[in-house]
Amino acid sequence: MSLRTRREHLHDVGRGMFLATLGGGLVADLGLGTAAAADAPARLTFGDLDPLVDFFHETPADKLLPKVVDKLKAGTELKTLVAAAALANARAFGGEDYVGFHTLMALSPAYHIAVAEPADRRPLAVLKVLYRNAARLTEVGGAKAEVLRPVAAMTKGATGATLRDAARKADLAASEAALAGLAADPTAALDGLMEMVDDATEVHRVVMVSRSWDLLEFVGKERASALLRQSVHYCVKAEGQGNYGAHYKEVRALLPQLLDAHKLPGKTAGTRAGDDAWVEALADTIFKSKPADAAGAVAAALADGFAPDAISQAIAVAANQLVLRDEGRIAGQTAANKPLGSCHGDSIGVHACDSANAWRAIARAGGARTAATSLILAAYQVATDRGNRGGKFLEWKPYPTAEHLEAARGVLAEALLKELDGAIREKRQDRAAALAHRIGAAKSADAVKEAFAVLRGYAISEDGALHAEKFYRTATEEYAALRPAFRGRQLVALARVTASAFGQPAPGVKEARAILKV
Repeated sequence: MSLRTRREHLHDVGRGMFLATLGGGLVADLGLGTAAAADAPARLTFGDLDPLVDFFHETPADKLLPKVVDKLKAGTELKTLVAAAALANARAFGGEDYVGFHTLMALSPAYHIAVAEPADRRPLAVLKVLYRNAARLTEVGGAKAEVLRPVAAMTKGATGATLRDAARKADLAASEAALAGLAADPTAALDGLMEMVDDATEVHRVVMVSRSWDLLEFVGKERASALLRQSVHYCVKAEGQGNYGAHYKEVRALLPQLLDAHKLPGKTAGTRAGDDAWVEALADTIFKSKPADAAGAVAAALADGFAPDAISQAIAVAANQLVLRDEGRIAGQTAANKPLGSCHGDSIGVHACDSANAWRAIARAGGARTAATSLILAAYQVATDRGNRGGKFLEWKPYPTAEHLEAARGVLAEALLKELDGAIREKRQDRAAALAHRIGAAKSADAVKEAFAVLRGYAISEDGALHAEKFYRTATEEYAALRPAFRGRQLVALARVTASAFGQPAPGVKEARAILKV
């Protein structure tokens, strides 16, 4: 495909802005609509990445992996492949396809998994997700599947409130135009986007933003709008579903009330670190409270001058409890790749931790308002997940229990890693959690690194019901970011979820191993 010149691009942008200022009725009266549609580019394009984006968009799964490995051997960087696959995914699915957007959210985590692997196995984690991407594209129409198309920017008046209000009306065209009007500055676009996203607290809505933002490292900030637009499509589509707005009525009223009551707009972020006991106490409040009270506790902490990082650590600790305490799926909640007693995939705990991790990342990336609202809503969502998604989390004991620890007490220190691997293969969540706890408690950086390497291998090999890469990245990011007093719980959570997920090999991995000879 030939690349469009800069003059052609500017001509199309100028035409779009002109037509946007005229309004739809006048455009039709003047007879400009048909001609403009005929002249405008029919496809979203990405400059020098176009050939590789089209390759991913058009190559079926059963032919993809050998061709990708050939590109790697010819000198294409793994990071470039991830960038092109992300753009192909965004153009094709636009945040509207469940498997599609889960695949997009796995790309950056897969890359970070890959670079931690030995050189000969490094591409494997990415190849796994590229195969999933191609398989889904094939299922929905391959090269014919394109949700994102070129869009004209709103020429004036584009704000986060404009975007939010258009999304509430399920007006996709106006919502996209508003985001496009903010897209020249990616951080401003993120802040504006979050005014819309803040309207509801559910996992895909927020994780899509954070993992799309991660991918700017790969695609470049000049292509931010292509990735952030997916969230517009997701939110607008959700808003058009029945009583979606009514379901989130409380949080839509609560957030502005808390911001005003605590005078948070315009307030400089605090610097009070709080000690470990303070973090634990706030985490306990978030975990045990009703959603509005959990959100209020965080708003009060922000107003009292506590540092966003200290507050966000408490949120991560609270979310982690939903993995450690999960009693597993019961009858009626199972599927072929999510059996009775499992806690991987879209479990309450995994979703809660991925959400908390995403809110924390967005709080760091955005401006002052985004930082405050993201932490408030993160606490609200943890409490919502604990109370509204089922289960008796306040009664259930966190893994590993005293009985679990006693059963693993006799394992020699030098045998812990081998035993951990065996517990995962036996799908023993209890034993894997106890062994991981012992490794973390020993406070040996080398032992923890080796434990994560064991778990990383299964994040690559197992399907994980679309969540293996994301949750591995969540747990390792949180381990690195948390204070020493709380880190070990992330290792335990990941070990437990990994044992739960074992036994469902991921499609494409066996073929990728054969091609790479690993």
